[in-house]
Amino acid sequence: MTDQRSFPDPVLATRSDPMQITAPVVDLCRSPAGPRDRQLIYGEDVTVLHEAEGWSLVRAKKDGYCGCVPVDTLGQCCSATHQVTARTTHCYDAADLKSVDQMCLTFGSQLVAVSETATFIETADGYVPRQHVHRISDRAEDPIEIAKLFLGTPYLWGGNSGWGIDCSGLVQAALLACHIPCPGDSDQQEQALGTALPVDSGYEPGDLLFWKGHVALVCDTTHIIHANAGHMAVAREGIDDAIARIRAQGDGPVTAHKRLQA
Repeated sequence: MTDQRSFPDPVLATRSDPMQITAPVVDLCRSPAGPRDRQLIYGEDVTVLHEAEGWSLVRAKKDGYCGCVPVDTLGQCCSATHQVTARTTHCYDAADLKSVDQMCLTFGSQLVAVSETATFIETADGYVPRQHVHRISDRAEDPIEIAKLFLGTPYLWGGNSGWGIDCSGLVQAALLACHIPCPGDSDQQEQALGTALPVDSGYEPGDLLFWKGHVALVCDTTHIIHANAGHMAVAREGIDDAIARIRAQGDGPVTAHKRLQA
């Protein structure tokens, strides 16, 4: 195993090389071969801070999150033209849906189109259906609609993809798609996002509710959408039911009610 002492504190690292993620999804590990803290997806920009024995210490551009990824999941930076807007999609060997799929990509993956047809965009890795991508400059307007794309997605602690996602990963995906800056972890989100309201005040779509170690997005005045271990999936749940269930399982009361646009 790599000697973890060879990986400096990110604050002290002197290397600063821009790179991109080239794997469909990769764990952002706490240390080389260590536990997953978050995930990075295809086309994400990172800064390489250190490299040793097949591992790179990186800082994610989207939120400043630092961790370790295998060196072979990194490539040179390219300016994306499109991003995946379906929960998941396939990248095919040819502009033919019956051709071999080269890899599966998740929502938010950033792509460089080298040519386009009426039905596909061509990338260096293959062809992606046009129905599943938008131009990189396009912005979603409603975080709730983005979150709904993930309904039924399996819960995965530290997950950031359409194959597995956690509570803070879901909120981050929904907000970033609307060009709203968002940290990666729920405690950071509670501190950084929105305006605090009384916990027992009325709910509006787009509000955020926080518990210790958990966050949910209010989708209407009586329901939330959240990735949670109770359902082991992204689910729509009644607010009162969720509050009672979470308290009963020992995770305490709501700690904050935040409104993104007060």
